[in-house]
Amino acid sequence: MLTEKRYDMILKLLNEKRSVTVTELTEHLKASESTIRRDLNALDQAGRLVKVFGGAVAMEMSFVSEEPSVEQKLDVNMEEKQKIARYAATLIEAGDFIYLDAGTTTGLMIDYLPQKQITIVTNAVDHAKRLAARGIRVLLIGGELKQTTEAIVGNQAILNIQSYHFTKGFFGTNSASKKEGFTTPDYNEALVKKTALAACLKKYILCDSAKFDKVSSVTFAPIDEGTVLTEKSPQGSLAGSKNFVVVTQE
Repeated sequence: MLTEKRYDMILKLLNEKRSVTVTELTEHLKASESTIRRDLNALDQAGRLVKVFGGAVAMEMSFVSEEPSVEQKLDVNMEEKQKIARYAATLIEAGDFIYLDAGTTTGLMIDYLPQKQITIVTNAVDHAKRLAARGIRVLLIGGELKQTTEAIVGNQAILNIQSYHFTKGFFGTNSASKKEGFTTPDYNEALVKKTALAACLKKYILCDSAKFDKVSSVTFAPIDEGTVLTEKSPQGSLAGSKNFVVVTQE
């Protein structure tokens, strides 16, 4: 097959699926992995697609490879995050046993938490300190501290979480896309999120619209996992998603 013909087929498939893997392309085009990788490199350099680990994504989808620090995230889309966090806090009821994921949007929930008899388990050190200061019963997951996000990760954290059964869980995400789902740059943090999600009866993903149609390195949940709280109706690949709740309150 001529090179230009392969390029056209790759771009056509990418236009349909928004993301493709090297394995998918080798099967679809009946070409070797080395040939497909060369094609993806060439198309990436030409600005026709974005090459990522193991495949490629459409140009309008951004790939997030690095994890910003908590300080870097604090002032990003703050108004949108506040709106989502305020609404999320209203979903908490007396007697709830809650998992509160590390992250800036989940952290903003703490200021709006009702004064009710609740217990919160978290893997975020700063969340735990702020919850305790508000007089809320809090259990801090044990394990290894990740400096950039101030989250507890590792095998011990996973084992701790597996022993719990939460009524509700509130999670942050770095990116969201239809095919790759909810993703984060760090493998260890993704495992903690995935484990905690499995332990929750009701699951809420707090995701502002700036994260739509972006992809990070590791998927921790499919896009239809639980209820997604956001401030803007999803467009692009996420348009029409049934589990997205758009928060309208100010």
